[in-house]
This record gives sequence, structure tokens and C-alpha cells, in this order.
Amino acid sequence: QVQLVESGGGLVQPGGSLRLSCAASGSIFSLYVMGWYRQVPGKQRELVATITSGANTNYGDSVKGRFTISRDNAKNTVDLQMNSLKPEDTAVYYCNSVSEVSGRGYWGQGTQVTVSS
Repeated sequence: QVQLVESGGGLVQPGGSLRLSCAASGSIFSLYVMGWYRQVPGKQRELVATITSGANTNYGDSVKGRFTISRDNAKNTVDLQMNSLKPEDTAVYYCNSVSEVSGRGYWGQGTQVTVSS
């Protein structure tokens, strides 16, 4: 069982920056692919970014060049640095982990990000 707790969401103006953090507990963090997804009402949850145990990253097309995902295996955390934010980045952001051994996945409770002037 893995527990994921997100933090760092809030209100930011267009063009601003925000950093999300996800703290994981309950299993061997380094053996998990970690990721961030987001969802707006009425739409499917979409990929923002993922990072493997070997630090290989993958980004959704809409955030490439603006967002950066990173992980700290010593602290069991994964962060998402979001720059040049746009109103269309407004969503609930969810932390996700998937075991590279079993394929089992877990979700955090989500944190709201609102980009508005």
C-alpha cells in the first residue's frame, strides 16, 4: 500500500510559477514510476508528466518546455515545477505512482491549481 499526499496548489496569475510536491510513504519509493496528472470537470484525467526510477521523464504535449518533474528518492518526494502558467492549466492535479515490479498504481487526493488574473 502506498500513500500519496500532494501539496503546493493554489491561485497564481497567468505567466506565474507554482511548485507542487508529492510525499509518498508505505513502500519502496525508488521502485515506482511517479507522475502527475490533471483533471478538469467534464474531461478525462490527462498526463502532465512522469518520471521513472531511472529518472527518465515524459511530458504531456501541452506542458512541454514549461513544466519540470523531478524526484528525490532519499526524501520519497516527487515535485512538479510549473512555469509560464496559463489559464488552461487550471485543474486538480493528482500525484500517481505505479510499481515497476507489480504494475499496481495509486493516486493522491489531488490539489487544486487555479491560474487566473
